[in-house]
Amino acid sequence: MKLRVLLFSLFTVLGLLATRAAAQEHVLDFGPRGKATLYLLGDWKATVINMAGQYDLMLAPKKDSINAQATIKVTYPDVDRYDTKPRLKLRVEADGVPYEEQSVEGKARAREFTLGSGYGFYCNFTDAALRGKKAPPGEFKVISSGRIRLAADVHLEVFIGADSFSEEAYQQLLGAIEGMEYRRR
Repeated sequence: MKLRVLLFSLFTVLGLLATRAAAQEHVLDFGPRGKATLYLLGDWKATVINMAGQYDLMLAPKKDSINAQATIKVTYPDVDRYDTKPRLKLRVEADGVPYEEQSVEGKARAREFTLGSGYGFYCNFTDAALRGKKAPPGEFKVISSGRIRLAADVHLEVFIGADSFSEEAYQQLLGAIEGMEYRRR
């Protein structure tokens, strides 16, 4: 029995290492506030805008046949208004109110990101007008909108759009965000 557990642990570690080796790595450098590294499976292109303290990352598929996208906007607040999970969860649900009326869900219900550093929440919405239809490029049947607090002075606003929550592209984007590593300098 102990041998089986040991082998399972060894294969799990090797699997994680192989996944990281095959993943695209995107480093978000926050200067003295540290850096975050995202590991993204699949074939994606990253566009980074870093101007005067504003840091944005957009992830889009390299293939035109894939309709998905993620954006991460980094903010450096002077005052940490989301120093507790309940406060951040409430903010994420309030941010989701504009989507409620047009969504199948009808209400913003925050889910917790599974993160190694910090904490965060996101809400899922399905576009009622696109249910059962093919979404035009750049429009999404499903979206996830949320926020992550990596540190008191490093917050992320996150958006993921895709054709389905279960499709591979959406899962790759969510996995990159949840698998992000943050290191303080």
